[in-house]
Amino acid sequence: MRARLEAPSLATVLLAAILLAACTPEMAGAPPASPRAPGSPTTTAGVAVPASRWHVVLIAGDNDSPAFDNGVRAMRDKLVSQGVRDIQAFTSNPAANPSLPVATAANVSSALRGGGGEACLAFITSHGDQTGFVLKQARGTVGPSTLDNALDAGCGTRPTVVVVSACHSGVFLTSGMRQPNRIVLTAAAPDRASFGCGATDRFTYYDQCLLQQFDAVSTWQQLGQATQACVESLERRMAVSPPSRPQTFIGSAVAGLRLPGR
Repeated sequence: MRARLEAPSLATVLLAAILLAACTPEMAGAPPASPRAPGSPTTTAGVAVPASRWHVVLIAGDNDSPAFDNGVRAMRDKLVSQGVRDIQAFTSNPAANPSLPVATAANVSSALRGGGGEACLAFITSHGDQTGFVLKQARGTVGPSTLDNALDAGCGTRPTVVVVSACHSGVFLTSGMRQPNRIVLTAAAPDRASFGCGATDRFTYYDQCLLQQFDAVSTWQQLGQATQACVESLERRMAVSPPSRPQTFIGSAVAGLRLPGR
């Protein structure tokens, strides 16, 4: 979901906030931080981190489609039902979501870098282009290196799951993001758009499939695989092309990391 932005990359804006704090918009088809900590992360194959020990950040990056905020609210409700309590959810449409803090550069930076708990989850749903995902309140995009630095600072070598649901979100599968303690799920390949971010869409295609498959699987790796298959089926049914080709990276230390509450 590519957005045309005249503002520069958000990296500079986020860096300033950090220091102070010590899809194409209408797609067809409806339905810097601390260095890495030394040492290797603890292998979590087959291990369930207690739901109460997850630190979660949910970000709706743009407000020109209700699908993004709908995805954040639905994911929040899903996680709360599983016992997750440390959840920070951000909106880009404060008029429609007055109870949620706004997804400003300072708020997003603080939440991602705040860390805590035994595992981290960052769920981001927005427009995107080949520079990163859109953070409309900051009038720019967040790129892979900026997100990587924030996750390093906030989560270190703890198990970390990153979901980027946006056009071209495969750009987040950089060598820096591919850490052994991380799982990275993206809605599209680096050169592909994703679908379902129109003014009448309830969810993006990727978010819809992720939410649908969440209760049917036990691990994040299974969720990535099931979501990818669901998206491929949905895109064929809706006759949209070219396919978005969702991407999945599973770090060697978290191959069996279970979903909260499983």
